[in-house]
Amino acid sequence: MPVFSVSTNVDIDDEAQTQFLIAASQATAKLLGKPERYVMVHLQAAQRMLFDGRDAPLAYCELKSIGLPTDRTAEMSEVLCDLLIEHFGIASDRIYIEFSDAERKMFGWDRSTF
Repeated sequence: MPVFSVSTNVDIDDEAQTQFLIAASQATAKLLGKPERYVMVHLQAAQRMLFDGRDAPLAYCELKSIGLPTDRTAEMSEVLCDLLIEHFGIASDRIYIEFSDAERKMFGWDRSTF
């Protein structure tokens, strides 16, 4: 059930959004060792956002997963930041990523919970 959500102030065309979503889905599955079948990626582009009082390109991200390996968040941060740098040109010092380990009973799917 991994979910990778990205909000950014960068205005991104449809093709670039699609390419990012595909790459982020594959990377998330690989990082977490989970089937891509369960991975969801959410992108909100062209949002009104500031970081450090400036509107230069930035991103706020959340990665949530059942059994998120908290001892690997630095590695995950590097990979996910690299995706945002590659696809949208966002500097790594203008990216926040929040990592969350979800409890199975607190995450619904397919009319039940995990």
